[in-house]
Amino acid sequence: MAQAKNVTVSQGVRMLFSLMTPNESSFATVQEVPTYVSQATPYFTGLIILEIVLGWLKKDGPRIKINDFITSLSAGVMSRLPQLMMRSLELSAYIYVWNNFRLLELPWDSAWTWWLAFLGVDMGYYWVHRFAHELNILWAAHQVHHSSEYYNLSTALRQSVTQQFSSWAFYLPLALMVPPSVFAVHIQLNLLYQFWIHTELVKDLGPLEWILNTPSHHRVHHGRNPYCIDKNYAGILIIWDRMFGTFAPESDHVVYGLVHPISTFEIWTVEFLYYPYLWQRFWEAEGISNKLSVIFKGPGWTPGKPRLGDIADIPQITGEEMPYNPTWSPAMQAYVLVQFFLLLDVYNNLLMDQTILSEMTVLLLTAYVLLSLTSLGFLIDQRANAAEMEMLRCVLTMALLRFGYIKPLVPLLAFPIEAFVLISAVYWSLQCVNQRINRMKKEN
Repeated sequence: MAQAKNVTVSQGVRMLFSLMTPNESSFATVQEVPTYVSQATPYFTGLIILEIVLGWLKKDGPRIKINDFITSLSAGVMSRLPQLMMRSLELSAYIYVWNNFRLLELPWDSAWTWWLAFLGVDMGYYWVHRFAHELNILWAAHQVHHSSEYYNLSTALRQSVTQQFSSWAFYLPLALMVPPSVFAVHIQLNLLYQFWIHTELVKDLGPLEWILNTPSHHRVHHGRNPYCIDKNYAGILIIWDRMFGTFAPESDHVVYGLVHPISTFEIWTVEFLYYPYLWQRFWEAEGISNKLSVIFKGPGWTPGKPRLGDIADIPQITGEEMPYNPTWSPAMQAYVLVQFFLLLDVYNNLLMDQTILSEMTVLLLTAYVLLSLTSLGFLIDQRANAAEMEMLRCVLTMALLRFGYIKPLVPLLAFPIEAFVLISAVYWSLQCVNQRINRMKKEN
């Protein structure tokens, strides 16, 4: 079986900006297609660091908040965990349609096929994205990406666990003629392009603003200003928004986030908060017509309103809006940041080694990653039971280190990491005891 290829450094940089050529990114089989998204991690990291540095150097540069930064990365980690258990639904469904229903078989090594797939995937993404805003059931997933009240490169990684289970349907028409290997290239390149446009550092790209989706256009899309709502759905090409009437240029200062901010950094709430709300609205709606409208009309719809709701109902922007950013100590910020980066090492090793690990080990490490994301979210949110959760996590981390399930990236750091985790476990145990004593005193 052919193996997926690694990309060169030059290709790694160019793939982020959709500058790959047909000659270097055309493959006969899906198995040969590089895992562009997985191989992009160091380039994501490099650009995020560059953005942080430039932000600090500029007087009015963006400032990344650790709580929001970790929450965005946590959502990105969580969104990719299903791939440990199953192959991408987008690709699996595409291959099924190609194998059973294709009408034509365009040559995989033709530049015409490559460019057709480029346009087809990009237009497919436009409609995926637009439907995710205009159908409440799909918005329940997509709202995760809009939940940050900041706008930086880490925001690009704030992805939904559940959106991948519906987006596949929009690309199936291409499977009637475009080979799966060509689709597998473009579905990744389209996603990668959308990373770098999540920044406030790039202001205007001149004539390119007419053709490409740019940071300026995408800032509008992430805004909660009334003029920003339901605008600029593009992936790579802004021409679709111009053609279908959903384009808006950047004008007033953009205030980011959801119309009704969720004010939490706990990852399960960020990912799934909207589903109970949707369920409640469904049951409270009177009559089958209204119930179905709750599901299949826009998030702003209520009885008697247009399909997408009334723009007049959107809260006005005063210019005094402040992102949710509760105070927490620098020491706790440093602790959570260190623990999160140690977790990222476990996560990356899990992704790289999943094919050689037993199913039980994959399940164990996946559960550990989820527990860790939950615990760190509790610490950031300063929840009452955060100490108990983090003590449990530290004890489990020690056990996984001792039994070899977790191996540090640098072997020389094995002992310092174990010592750090042990000290952390003792500290949180003492915190638990102290909290229990204080509760008993209050009860007495």
